[in-house]
Amino acid sequence: MIKAPKKNVNLAFVGLSKRGNGLLNMVLDSMDDVNITAVCDVYEDRVNKAALDVLNKRKAEPLKTLDYKELLHRKDIDAVVIPTSWETHFDICIDFMEAGKYAASEVGGANSIDQCWQLVKTYEKTKTPVMILENCCYGKTEMTVLNMVKKGIFGELIHAQGGYEHDLRSEVAMGNHNRHYRLNNYKNRNGDLYPTHELGPISKWLDINRGNRMLYLCSMSSKSAGINEWIRSRKGNDFENADFNFALGDIVTTMIKCAHGETILLIHDTSLPRPYSRGNRLQGTKAIWLEDKMSFFIDGVSPASGWDHEWESFDKYYEQYEHPLWQWYRKKGLVGGHDGMDYLSMRAFIESVKNGTDTPIDAYDMAAWMSITCLSEQSVAMGGHPVAIPDFTNGRWINKRPVVQSKYCLDEVCNDEVYE
Repeated sequence: MIKAPKKNVNLAFVGLSKRGNGLLNMVLDSMDDVNITAVCDVYEDRVNKAALDVLNKRKAEPLKTLDYKELLHRKDIDAVVIPTSWETHFDICIDFMEAGKYAASEVGGANSIDQCWQLVKTYEKTKTPVMILENCCYGKTEMTVLNMVKKGIFGELIHAQGGYEHDLRSEVAMGNHNRHYRLNNYKNRNGDLYPTHELGPISKWLDINRGNRMLYLCSMSSKSAGINEWIRSRKGNDFENADFNFALGDIVTTMIKCAHGETILLIHDTSLPRPYSRGNRLQGTKAIWLEDKMSFFIDGVSPASGWDHEWESFDKYYEQYEHPLWQWYRKKGLVGGHDGMDYLSMRAFIESVKNGTDTPIDAYDMAAWMSITCLSEQSVAMGGHPVAIPDFTNGRWINKRPVVQSKYCLDEVCNDEVYE
């Protein structure tokens, strides 16, 4: 649809921190149809390490640069992966899209609504696809739930919730030492800084941008104390930022209302001690699922006596409702990090480049999901006042747009032929 199919993809990496380096080596280890032709980072040591990894594993030395703009018009680059700091994602994506190269951004949140509109308008002008690499959309459980939604198991969907609930106190507190951008964001911003791990799958369950859309949100933030406590107890009262007044509240809660009446609850919780969770919940007129307890209840199927309803283990439903992509993936053999999700999200992008099609998470999705960060900042600053969420599709959401038939499709469960 977009470009002629390719046998191999020439890929550049812009951003080579821990996350970028991990994605690079996953591609090197598992994707023989991808050539790494260039590596870029603002830190020279990261560039040199990445180039050495490519040389050792592929016996070919990529171009090295500290300035991504040197890569924009190179003919030996078809696409770029951008695992850079949050505040740079949009600018770099837009520059590569204008140069006619597919762009894949790591996750995070937008700095402004204007840059979300710039991304959409660039896509509509250039017809060059962009994708946010939201790996949780390809999680085994999330895709099983997606399959059940499409089969009507939940009935009419009413409410969804999820969160980024991850103890990141050490990563943030040591940000100046490990060169991590989270520190400056936590110092200066108060909102849901990382909404897409939960919102991505929820949006696909609720048909956001393809028959439904998010209308407005209200956000509230707690006080900030967790990171200061970690610094003082682990590093002492004289360590940097021990008494700094961090802008980001320890818990940020966001409620979203959708066009068809559904509600979404998002929680950002990364500054207090806790086990990791995405806190997912999906509830409809026929069933409810909870991620934290991996519990499930189907009305008329699960044990119930009068008002006494009993949870069942979600595991017993995997065999019956596992998404066909994961059935294929298990037979192939799981690859990559985060329980295999990283491979699937990256492969979804690569297949789009190879086949010259749009991406399964497109520019409209990326703009809508990432806009929640700056919109939640506005709502928090106004004491939880409702803030409208723009319609980045300009009304196209009302009619479901055609989807690209692919095993990596997230808007419907495609026919069996695509998984062969």
